[in-house]
Amino acid sequence: MFNKILIPIDLNHAEKLEKAVSAGVYLARQDSLPVVFAAVASAAPGSVAHTPQEFRQKLDAFAAAQGVKYGINASGHAVFVHDPAIDLDTGLLTAVRETGADLVVMATHVPNLADHLWPSNGGRLASHADVSVFLVR
Repeated sequence: MFNKILIPIDLNHAEKLEKAVSAGVYLARQDSLPVVFAAVASAAPGSVAHTPQEFRQKLDAFAAAQGVKYGINASGHAVFVHDPAIDLDTGLLTAVRETGADLVVMATHVPNLADHLWPSNGGRLASHADVSVFLVR
């Protein structure tokens, strides 16, 4: 049904994304699909890494650890944007295109009043991506 799963990851809050990771891994295991853990970041020094190369290394290490933990084929894919808070959706769409993923499994939050004014990242991705998007609460 699918060929590759993309799971967006925020390395600052990876522990809070366990439910989405578990759901993506479960789906990947059904057909032995590869999983790409994608992260959107700024190339500027930040709390996770000082350089894009260091960020990629940390993302690749995270993906490798998840691969071992769950027994899956996992890799990392970083997309660098000017401002991740503003360009997250664009960065995720770029990651989908660059990786060739045809399913995104993504954590989302419980809808609230602000979502009537500003849609969630997951909602925007689902509206604009040419692939299936599975949002996990």
